[in-house]
Amino acid sequence: MTREVSETTHHDDERPVRHWRRASARFHSWWARRHGHAPPTGDTDARSDRASVAPDQAAVESTLWRMRTTVRDQPGSLAVLCSALAGQRIDILSLQTHPLAAGTVDEFLLRAPGELAGGDITRATASAGGTDTWIERADAHDLVDAPTRVLGLAARTALDAAELPLALRQLLGRCTIRSLPARPVAGTGRGPEAVPVEGVLEDTVMRLRAPEGGVLTVERPYLPFTPTEFARARALVELDARLGPRVPHGRDVLTLPEGRDITVRRADQGDLEAARAMHERCSQRTLGMRYHGPVRDADRYLNHLLSPRFGRTLAVQTASGRVVGLGHLLWDGDETEVALLVEDSWQRRGIGGQLLGRLVAMAVEAGCASVYAVTQSANTGMVAAMRGLGLPLDYQIEEGTLVITARLDAARPSHEERREIGEEAVRD
Repeated sequence: MTREVSETTHHDDERPVRHWRRASARFHSWWARRHGHAPPTGDTDARSDRASVAPDQAAVESTLWRMRTTVRDQPGSLAVLCSALAGQRIDILSLQTHPLAAGTVDEFLLRAPGELAGGDITRATASAGGTDTWIERADAHDLVDAPTRVLGLAARTALDAAELPLALRQLLGRCTIRSLPARPVAGTGRGPEAVPVEGVLEDTVMRLRAPEGGVLTVERPYLPFTPTEFARARALVELDARLGPRVPHGRDVLTLPEGRDITVRRADQGDLEAARAMHERCSQRTLGMRYHGPVRDADRYLNHLLSPRFGRTLAVQTASGRVVGLGHLLWDGDETEVALLVEDSWQRRGIGGQLLGRLVAMAVEAGCASVYAVTQSANTGMVAAMRGLGLPLDYQIEEGTLVITARLDAARPSHEERREIGEEAVRD
């Protein structure tokens, strides 16, 4: 649930979306706070680092690390640092430099002996003149060089407008991205602070002019952005703006148990009228189960929910073209929410499970660590659909409102499956 909904909605959607999500925010907020913005542990105490590693992991011959440090901008300073790392038998696999007004930020991908802790590396770096050092464990995905990674993110953004927040997050690491509306927030008479075309960089915060005219705010409190990162992010946003609204056109045809075929496809704000018509056919109970607030406001949520700027939407469509189900995957800061609505006469046919499975596959592909669903304890259909994922689940309930969080590590695809997903996305 968005903890600052006023920063992520258009003004005509503002108050109902805030009301809808605030209903369950009071007891979900503690769960959201588990994603603090402190830097990944730098393992400053070598003994504590080793104590946290399982015996079989400690026996691994080498470990990958990502490290960023600032060195003086003078001849030989980098050579001194490299020599210090070599003295610890650390292999430098890649190096990027980010020039600053005073000094240079060097970003390394390192392969270190398995018994070497992060604290050992940072101490060696400090002894060689490195300051403001940040370090975290890396994995095989980090072996892709920076130009290849950036080009891949640009390709994903070009295919799908919903990819921009995810691409920025993967480009910049763990950060929080919020979208401010271009128009004044209802009832306040105020809009977002004006941002120049070239954007604004302020240490750990960057503000960029959003493609639709609003403001994208990107925050990474534990690590200042460099001008190089700012330029890359600005180029990605500019690409998105030039391409305009777009969603992939791929679709699946499913055969229901009674033999009827339905289509599952991506949806956007062009489906607004069809979604409103589905609301008209839904019972008060079904809408209440979905939106957790005044049912009369349900239509006003749709503009936000269908926008690719805030996530991805799947629509279930009959052979006649009628939309009978919607599934949403919503980018919520550094979390991801899933939500389902199936028209009454189409319930209990497995449609919700099909939608949820596809949304979770999208979340896995996007690199999300978990997804959560906000529902009511009486909504046995949603509970059953989440359980049907076969993933580890966490449950939190208060006053009849239930938050179910699915951890996605068990659903992470293999290398071959990831390649097939990528090829399918390109074909679509």
